[in-house]
Amino acid sequence: MKRLAVAASFCLALAGALAPGAFAQTRLAQQEPQAEGCPRLIASRAPRVVPASLARDELRITFVGHATFLIETPRGLRAATDFNDYVRPPTLPDVATMNRAHSTHFTQHPDPGIRHVLRGWNPAGGPAAHDLIVEDMRIRNVVTNIRDWRGGTDYDGNSIFVFEAAEICVAHLGHLHHALTPEHIKALGRIDVALVPVDGGYTMSMEDMLSAVEQMGVQVIIPMHFFSQMTLKRFIDRAAERYPVEMSSAPSIVLSRDKLPVRTKVVVLPGR
Repeated sequence: MKRLAVAASFCLALAGALAPGAFAQTRLAQQEPQAEGCPRLIASRAPRVVPASLARDELRITFVGHATFLIETPRGLRAATDFNDYVRPPTLPDVATMNRAHSTHFTQHPDPGIRHVLRGWNPAGGPAAHDLIVEDMRIRNVVTNIRDWRGGTDYDGNSIFVFEAAEICVAHLGHLHHALTPEHIKALGRIDVALVPVDGGYTMSMEDMLSAVEQMGVQVIIPMHFFSQMTLKRFIDRAAERYPVEMSSAPSIVLSRDKLPVRTKVVVLPGR
C-alpha cells in the first residue's frame, strides 16, 4: 500500500502540473466499428458448470480495490481488470486486462498461470486490438489517449475494455483522460454497466466523467479509482444530483439482464 500511495502522489503532481486543455485529443485511433457493439454471442451457450451462487443468466462483479475488479461468469470464468502488482484479486484470473497510465494498473510480470493477458496498449506501437471469446465471455477493447509523463499525449495508450457475458455488457473505463467522441460511442455499442474512475483529477473531472458515462447510456455506474473516502463522497454527492445511489455493504454485486434497473443508478461497492 505504501508503493500505491507513492504512485498516487506522483500522479497528483503530474495532474497539477498540466494546464487546463494541455491534453489535446488530436488523433484518436481509427477502429473498425462493431456491427453490433455488444452482440448476444454468448447467451445461448449453456454453462458446463454453474457455480452454486450464480444462475445461468447472472454475472458477478467484485470490487477488489483501486481499479481492479473480478468479473465472474456462470461457467466460472474469471476476468480481472487493471491487473497489477499492488492490488490483486484473491484468486488467479483466467483473463487479465491492463492499462499503462502508471504502475498500479499493470504488471511487467503477470503470473504465467493466467491464460490470457490483454494489454490496453500495443508494445509494438499503434493501437491495441483485442476481441476474443473465452468460455462464456467475450472481451474486446476500444482505445483512447492518455497524458504522458511529460505533459504530452500518449496516443492509443489506454483501453476501455468491454466484457460481455450472460447478455450483460460491462465497460471498464481504465484511466480515461478525455471526453468520448461519437466514434468511441459507436465502437463501444450497448453498455449496461460502467466501472468508472472518480478521482476527479488524475483522470478527468467528476463532471466530465459523469458526462462521458451519460453519453454511454449505462444502467449501472460503479465507482473506482478514488484515493480517499472524501473523494468518493464528493463523487457520490455530485452523482446523487442525477441518479439514485445505492451503498452496498458487500464488495460484490450479482446482475442479470432482466433485473437491470430501468433508471440509471450508482452502486458503491466497498473494496476488499
